[in-house]
Amino acid sequence: MMETGFYGDVAVLIPCYNEAVTIAKVIDDFKRELPGARIYVYDNNSSDGTGRIAEEHGAIVRVERRQGKGNVVRQMLRDIDARYYVMVDGDDTYPAEAARDLIAPLAADEADMVVGDRLSNGTYGEENDRAFHGFGNDLVRFLIKAIYGFKFSDVMTGYRAFNEVFAKTMPVLSPGFEIETELSIHAVDKRWRIAEVPIDYRDRPEGSESKLSTFSDGMKVILTILSLFKDYRPLALFGWVALLFCILGLIVGIPVIWEFAHTGLVPRLPSALLAVALVGCGIVSLVCGLILDTVVKGTRKQYEIQVTEAYAELRHRA
Repeated sequence: MMETGFYGDVAVLIPCYNEAVTIAKVIDDFKRELPGARIYVYDNNSSDGTGRIAEEHGAIVRVERRQGKGNVVRQMLRDIDARYYVMVDGDDTYPAEAARDLIAPLAADEADMVVGDRLSNGTYGEENDRAFHGFGNDLVRFLIKAIYGFKFSDVMTGYRAFNEVFAKTMPVLSPGFEIETELSIHAVDKRWRIAEVPIDYRDRPEGSESKLSTFSDGMKVILTILSLFKDYRPLALFGWVALLFCILGLIVGIPVIWEFAHTGLVPRLPSALLAVALVGCGIVSLVCGLILDTVVKGTRKQYEIQVTEAYAELRHRA
């Protein structure tokens, strides 16, 4: 059991856009569950008084004018210093009662990022009434498992906790709802310790509306996965592209080679040129992959040095 004073090292991050219906309850719940924790609400151009309500209930309120959850989270991590961070949505779909369970693996130095898993106990499937959201989550989980080799139970959850070094070395590039996917892939690629804690999920209360667009935001998430695949694993991506070009080149070129072997003639010159061009593209793609892989490995080495320096600074302050 953690002592009350411990939570003074915890910052609760609540990005908000038009959450006047629920923000008061979210703040009150976290004040009750994490006494002494600093609760930050970043108002992302709300027009319903969300910021005013949050301030009345004791939260530290700041304004982020750049629209999008990713933009808000980026600024939060830049502005706020804490030993542990709990990130949660302001829509009252995540229970504050689970916050201590999310912080526990961080405090025990068993994890660097903890994911609030809505899916394992079935509550998300029971409570969520938005079509295709479950399918989208499963698709993203499958892609991350296929590309990065790590099986998340829940990728799209907005309820997470992470330690100071993870937060201060996390390069947030996503402007919107892709931020959860980016956090997950970053943690896997950089070999951070990841823990998953099953949590209960409840759907939004009446009068509260989701800002997530199933199809447009879902497409952005998939494009983010593919973009990060290029950035983090270029040799794998360009290697597959090279293989595809070479296979196509062989399909076009083998009949030309067979005919030349039997007749000594190349009557289908366009096919021969196309086959050479396809194989050439494959070779160029492979070379690009090798060069970019070298660059990525150099960047990863620099990142590891940066993380080591961040840990050293943390120990010095302690």
